[in-house]
Amino acid sequence: MSENISEMQLSGLARRLIIDGLIDQATAEIAVKTAQEERVSLTSYIVKNNLVSAYIIAKSNSEMFGIPLFDIETLDFEQVPRDLLNENKPIRKLIRTHRCFPLFNRGNRLFIGVSDPTTEKVFEEIRFNSGQHIEVVLVEEDKLSVAIEKLFADNQTDLGDLDDEELADLNARDSDDVQDEEAAKADEDAPIVQFVNKMLLSAIKLGASDLHFEPYEKSYRIRFRVDGIMQIIASPPVTLSPKISSRLKIMSAMDISERRKPQDGRIKLKISKHQSIDFRVNTLPTLWGEKMVLRILDPSSAKMGIDALGYEEDQKKMYLEALNKPQGMILVTGPTGSGKTVSLYTGLNILNTVERNISTAEDPVEINLEGINQVNVNPKQGMDFTQALRAFLRQDPDIIMVGEIRDLETASIAIKAAQTGHMVMSTLHTNSAAETLTRMLNMGVPSFNLATSVNLIIAQRLARRLCQHCKIKHDIPTDSLIQQGFSEEQAEQAMIYGHNPEGCPKCNNGYKGRVGIYEVVEITPGLQQIIMEEGNAIQISTQAQKEGYRNLRQSGLMKALQGVTSLEEVNRVTLD
Repeated sequence: MSENISEMQLSGLARRLIIDGLIDQATAEIAVKTAQEERVSLTSYIVKNNLVSAYIIAKSNSEMFGIPLFDIETLDFEQVPRDLLNENKPIRKLIRTHRCFPLFNRGNRLFIGVSDPTTEKVFEEIRFNSGQHIEVVLVEEDKLSVAIEKLFADNQTDLGDLDDEELADLNARDSDDVQDEEAAKADEDAPIVQFVNKMLLSAIKLGASDLHFEPYEKSYRIRFRVDGIMQIIASPPVTLSPKISSRLKIMSAMDISERRKPQDGRIKLKISKHQSIDFRVNTLPTLWGEKMVLRILDPSSAKMGIDALGYEEDQKKMYLEALNKPQGMILVTGPTGSGKTVSLYTGLNILNTVERNISTAEDPVEINLEGINQVNVNPKQGMDFTQALRAFLRQDPDIIMVGEIRDLETASIAIKAAQTGHMVMSTLHTNSAAETLTRMLNMGVPSFNLATSVNLIIAQRLARRLCQHCKIKHDIPTDSLIQQGFSEEQAEQAMIYGHNPEGCPKCNNGYKGRVGIYEVVEITPGLQQIIMEEGNAIQISTQAQKEGYRNLRQSGLMKALQGVTSLEEVNRVTLD
């Protein structure tokens, strides 16, 4: 292996990884070239694209350069020399741009954590600006990213537009000052109210799907999930934790005196005369206070139309044809957060006419759909999916939507409904269309009933869309594209784009929004035969491929060919 490596092209870390058999030469060449184009370190690129684990790279660098390896997760952040983070300190910029983490001082020595030990000039700059001797230790790239985020987040105590006097007043108040709803409502102009409102509006503006308010022993952080990726937005003083929790609980009509049990609630935030956004709120008592998670429920997402979801033309045609059948079952599958609900709601909106009686059982109802009878599942009150389904069948339904098939009883009633003249739509948590069928068989659903009732299965994922204003063209060798799964013809003609890490004013680090990647499989006679023979997922998947149905990976590669998303995103969401 090592005789084929050009030392002029590949040296250092890339050469070491090839010799150790961790990546092949073609992948290494692409990684080196792309890292240079994107102006990031080779270590960062390799870890970000899941080519080699961060720990293995750190261990390899440690052995190659003779530098000790340090687990940055064990660091006591109280030891971090915070004076280096002052705005007027050049070291602050070096930490950001060159990813050098100031760990702690020992006498006149400053210990610096890095994932790439080749940036010697940076160490000299830090030594010059700090006036201390520099000791370099290696840390894992992924843990380093988390630590740098936390370091700068912890150093921000800005509460939006609050001035120093307001912040001091806010910290001086004790959480017990807010004991009931009336007391809290009387203080509508309090800075904490302004801050919480600002967080909610910021989340909507950024297009976030979830907000996380998280208390810890010595810190408090607020994170948003934007385009499927979590990011730290603010880190207010930890003393504000109970006040923020109380405010959110009041807004969502919860019991603010209950701090020991989880609670659920909803917030309706009116952002204009004609538009309001709902938030589904959940509290969870943790070691250091209540963690609050808000899921944004935007009604417009259910009315985007099927063309906005990212289906290829043949996939869209199959979905629409299945929706127009008088009976049968459509199953949508994928992990939490893969867009299953939006796919189902889009189908329901297409079917929602005055001639049809549509009922849904959901846990919970996320978005209100006018003209559709929606039921909140509540097992504590005896209303589970099974009970709801039985009630629906006594009310002359045309279309039934079940939020999730979790057990044999629910599955059996849903299949019976599909076989007796009703259209049934539901979801499962499986990874592919083939696994959906085997999951139903494993639940105990008779193979004949399954084969004759299911019309269509949609497996899906959500990938981040490339920003069309700043995406970057990548020149990737044909052989490497073929290894990724492209056909030879596709690889020769492919024009692959990647994200711009610096982004632009119109995007978030090179991405803007998300697009669905789908595996749409119609249950054909050939597949019915395998189901009735109780074939396994591999046999079902092989037959689906023979009949021309693309799996998730192939659909993702099509999105990369179209320049809609990056190959990196396709790998992230389709490689298990």
